[in-house]
Amino acid sequence: MTLDTTLAPGAVRRRRSRSATSLTRSSGLGLGIALTWFSLLVLIPLALIVIQSIDGGWETFRNTLTSPQTSAALRLTVTQALIVTLVNVVMGTLIAWVLVRDHFPGKRLLEVIIDIPFALPTIVAGLVLLSLYGPQSPIGVNVANTERSVFLALLFVTLPFVVRTVEPVLLELDLEVEEAAASLGATKFTTLRRILLPALAPAITAGAALSFARGISEYGSLVLLSGNLPNKTEVASVRILSYIENGNEAAAASVATILLVVALLAIVVLQVLSSQVARRG
Repeated sequence: MTLDTTLAPGAVRRRRSRSATSLTRSSGLGLGIALTWFSLLVLIPLALIVIQSIDGGWETFRNTLTSPQTSAALRLTVTQALIVTLVNVVMGTLIAWVLVRDHFPGKRLLEVIIDIPFALPTIVAGLVLLSLYGPQSPIGVNVANTERSVFLALLFVTLPFVVRTVEPVLLELDLEVEEAAASLGATKFTTLRRILLPALAPAITAGAALSFARGISEYGSLVLLSGNLPNKTEVASVRILSYIENGNEAAAASVATILLVVALLAIVVLQVLSSQVARRG
């Protein structure tokens, strides 16, 4: 008498599903430590900020956001961060392409220079920008105390994000795929649209999200060059500091909550766009 050891397809799927979701003791311990660490550093502080803004009452929240000075600061911050992100998507991808696909003298030096905004303290970045684009500019360009100063400072500190997220993906792309597409009659635009963009979309999205998030939260590089003029060059981070210095922590938490919501919405929108580009490709 023989036994039929064949399992039904459904049983195989159920067994695979259970094994795929099961955790070993060491994996469960690692997951618990990771979640605890993440909660202490990120989740709990974010939750407390939201709770603090709610504790002030809806009236405080509404009055804070409808304040002309606060509204102007939020509008300037989000607008300039969005413009800077769009510029970084184009120029950062182009710079990454040049660094990966081209060879030229000084390439290693350029690789180092791109990372300087990562390592440079933001207040030092503001001093550097002020010395070059301030009232004593050696090149005759003075953008101090104008909206252009906000744009320039954000552009300086966010430059590396798209470059450093796109560059590794470009390094992994197989040139033979592009050559095969060209041999089959695909134009450069078709290759870019159907092969390169879908492959680069997740990296570009990640870099854009990091750039935008850094832009709406920037403080140090702005305080010297922009002048922090109310209703003109004052950004949201400076407005939050002003509320804290005046003892109005509920209003500061309200502005911080709005920035948090804006950042989350931007990340979601970028992820949707990335998936759409990848799917069409």
